Amino acid sequence: MDIQLEKKKGIRKKHIPYIAGGALFLLLLGWIIFGDHSSTLKIDARGISIGTAKFDQFNDFVRQDGQVQPITVVQLSPQEGGIVQEKVVEEGAQVRRGDIIVRLSNSQLDLQILSAEADLAEKQNHLRNTMVAMEQDKLNNQNEQLTLELETTRKRRAFQQQEKLYKEDLIAKEEYIQAKEDYDLAIQKYKLISERIRQDSILRTVQVDQMEENLSNMRQNVLLVRERKENLNVRSQIDGELGLLDVVLGQNISAGQKIGQVNDLSDYKVEALFDEHYIDRVRPDLSATFERQGSSYGLSVRKVFPEVREGKFRTELVFTGERPDNIRSGQTYYINLELGQPTEAILIPKGTFFQSTGGSWIFVLDADGKKAHRRNIRIGRQNPQYYEVLEGLEAGEKVIVSSYESYKDNQVLILND
Repeated sequence: MDIQLEKKKGIRKKHIPYIAGGALFLLLLGWIIFGDHSSTLKIDARGISIGTAKFDQFNDFVRQDGQVQPITVVQLSPQEGGIVQEKVVEEGAQVRRGDIIVRLSNSQLDLQILSAEADLAEKQNHLRNTMVAMEQDKLNNQNEQLTLELETTRKRRAFQQQEKLYKEDLIAKEEYIQAKEDYDLAIQKYKLISERIRQDSILRTVQVDQMEENLSNMRQNVLLVRERKENLNVRSQIDGELGLLDVVLGQNISAGQKIGQVNDLSDYKVEALFDEHYIDRVRPDLSATFERQGSSYGLSVRKVFPEVREGKFRTELVFTGERPDNIRSGQTYYINLELGQPTEAILIPKGTFFQSTGGSWIFVLDADGKKAHRRNIRIGRQNPQYYEVLEGLEAGEKVIVSSYESYKDNQVLILND
């Protein structure tokens, strides 16, 4: 008779692998669902810079170095080209308006002057000879007019005598007709000579006026050529200091070529180059300040040049009050240009993290300072010290402001002491 064996209850040894596999699967599933998958990197806390976000007054300004320049600079350029004959004044000398700086010589211009003067003399002689000929012709016409006038008088008297005799039948009709024809002919000749004299007078007046005008133009041309001779003397256009004179004796200078400059030292300005990021915010009349020898001085933007070169645009600023002692052209001042009124905002210190993030995110430390998590933020304005944070941070939070170049692709940083 067979005996029925009872099955053992509980976990048997052969079930252990299955149970372990199931537990591992559940753990893996839980890690997938609930675990933190952000990329983590351990870094040395001593190699980073940490800043604290704070709610404070934000001063909207930009700091830039500027160079002192004379208020006005006038370029020296000869109106006529020539050879440098003499340097009358040396660089650094004080000059007055109209003072000769450089004398030039131009043999070609000398020949032009001689040629113009010769043409003028020839034109004057021609006009004189023409006037003499016209006067002689006028006298001849007047003499002819007098002769015809006398002849007309005689012909009229003869005609009148013949007319009386004809009426008394003392002469033949033919003689009377001839006397009348002679008288009529004399009258016509006299009218012709009178008309010719009138026309000649009009023509002579027009010719003389034209020649006088031509002569006047030639005289003016000679004066202009002589003025060109005077232009070989390069003169100062203002009172000031000769700041640059780039010529040597015997050098050939072209007309309009820059050979130097005169600086107006009655006042000064400051020229500064700003990043193109500020070109829409920098405008005339903005205020600026700078420190010099323990004192503060005020400036105002006078001109903003629209052209951008190598990421910079140029501005001119003028003093609004006292000038520093011993101010000199070429000195460098570090100016603070006010772009707007101070406002209250969340601020974080400036740092090199901005180069990697563009201000769109930052690493924020936990309360215990052991970890830093990546967080999106929005940065507004900036000045040389702080960034204005518009979104993403609260006052008192600590952030990493040093470079992110080594871990810009990570989400979590673990700070090791």
